[in-house]
Amino acid sequence: MSVTLFTKDHEYIVVDGDAGLVGITDFAQGQLGDVVFVELPDLGVQRKKGEQAAVVESVKAASEVYAPVTGEIVAVNEELTDNPALVNDDAHGKGWFFKIRIADPSELSGLLDQAGYDALIASLT
Repeated sequence: MSVTLFTKDHEYIVVDGDAGLVGITDFAQGQLGDVVFVELPDLGVQRKKGEQAAVVESVKAASEVYAPVTGEIVAVNEELTDNPALVNDDAHGKGWFFKIRIADPSELSGLLDQAGYDALIASLT
């Protein structure tokens, strides 16, 4: 069974076993506006929790996407290269950025659950 967790920087990770799909939240894509470009990480690279792993650019701004946990990039969503608007259309589905193999599962305890993330959003609006 998978579980979705969130960072305070508006990334999500859908954890399934020892890996997780990472993207930006629906709130984040809404703040960015129309996404026009996504720079994905290379396969096999290691990222530490909080390190920049990808970049998303919109008509308004460019923003870094940070690794929510330490691990190895084991897959990237190549569809975003040709169709970056998937981030706007389906941020929590087809708009994922990369899959990371989780090196230290204890890092997940520092992330927010849905209720915690909803409270964060409520404090910003």
